[in-house]
Amino acid sequence: MEHIAGRKSALTWAVHISAALLVILWSLPTLGLLVSSFRTADQIATSGWWDALFPQEQTLTLRTADAQAQRQIDGQYVIEGQLFEPGQTMTISAWGTSSNDIGANKPGDSVSLRDGGTLSVDADGAYRMTSDKVFTGARGQRVFVTATVPPSFSFENYRGILFEEGNVDGIAKAFYNTLTVTIPATIIPILVAAFAAYALAWMEFPGRSLIIAAVVALLVVPLQLALIPLLRLHNEIGIGKGYIGAWLAHTGFGMPMAIYLLRNYMAGLPRDIIENARVDGATEFEIFARIILPLSYPALASFAIFQFLWTWNDLLVAMVFLIDSSGDTTVMTKHIVELLGTRGGNWEILASSAFVSIAVPLAVFFSMQRYLVRGMLAGSVK
Repeated sequence: MEHIAGRKSALTWAVHISAALLVILWSLPTLGLLVSSFRTADQIATSGWWDALFPQEQTLTLRTADAQAQRQIDGQYVIEGQLFEPGQTMTISAWGTSSNDIGANKPGDSVSLRDGGTLSVDADGAYRMTSDKVFTGARGQRVFVTATVPPSFSFENYRGILFEEGNVDGIAKAFYNTLTVTIPATIIPILVAAFAAYALAWMEFPGRSLIIAAVVALLVVPLQLALIPLLRLHNEIGIGKGYIGAWLAHTGFGMPMAIYLLRNYMAGLPRDIIENARVDGATEFEIFARIILPLSYPALASFAIFQFLWTWNDLLVAMVFLIDSSGDTTVMTKHIVELLGTRGGNWEILASSAFVSIAVPLAVFFSMQRYLVRGMLAGSVK
C-alpha cells in the first residue's frame, strides 16, 4: 500500500521547505537592494537594510549658525537655532564639541567653548550659544550628536541618477544602449533558429543527425573559449567595435540553445497535422508559417525571455565587443562597473543604479514567467 500510484510522498514537506528556502534566498538580495536604494548614505553606513523600518541611533556631525545670526540680549551675544533640518524629527541622547569625546554631554547640559562663551543643546536639537564677546568666524560651531533617527525613505537617490545634470546622460544613454544591444540580439537568433529547428525536426536531408549532434555539442562550448577568435574575426572584417559585432556575438552564443529548444518542441508536435497539410498541397514554408510557428509560441516566448535576460545582464560580451573610449556604446552593466570605480563609497548611488538596471528584467520575468517554464520543459517528454 505504501507504493500505490497517486499516494502523496512522505517527503512532500521537505520539498515545500526546500522550495521556500530557494525563493527566500533569491528574493532577499533583491529586497535588500531595493530598500537600500531609498536610504541615505549615513543610514546605509550605520545599519543594515533589515533595520530600515526601525529607529536607528546615528552619530551626526552638525553645525550651529555662523556669527551673522547673533543678536544682543541683556548685554550678551546670543545665537539660537535648530541643529536639524526642517522636517527632521530626531532625539538627541548625547552630544559633544570634540571628536575625541562625542558623547561627553547630555541634552540640556551647558558647556564652555574654546573661544569663550557657552553652548547648550536640547534633546530636540534646539541650541543656544551665549558669550560676553562678539562671536566671530565664518562658520558655526561644530557639534557631534548621537541621535535616534526614525525610519525614513527618499527618492533623492533616483532623482540624482536620473534627473540631475551630469548623471542624466550616463544612466539614460546606458539604458538606451542596453536596449539597442538586447532587442536585436533577442530577435535575430529567434528568426534564424526557428527556420533551422523546423528543418531539423520535419525535413529529411543527408547529414541531419550530424547537425543535431553538432548543435548539442555546441551547447557545452564555454563562452570564454570563443571570445578571442571571434573578436579577431570581427576586427578583420571591421565590425569589432560596434553594435553589429555585439549582435552577432550574442546571436552566435545563443543559437545552439535556441535551435535545440525549438527543435525539441517542434518535433513533439502531432505528425498528422504536418502530413495532412502536405496532402492538401501546402509548401514547407506555408506549413512553417501557418502551422508550426503558432503552435510553437510557448517555446519561442521562452527562449525570447531567456535570451533577453542573458543579453541585458551581460557584461563580458559588452566589455569585449563594445570597445569605445567615448562611452557612446556603454551599457548598463558596464556603467555600474564604472560607478564602482568613481563612486565606490556611494553605496546609495550604486544601489539605485543597480535597481534601475534590473527593473526591466524583473518586469519581463514576472510578466512572462509562465512561458519560461513551459517552454524550457517543452520537448523534454512526450
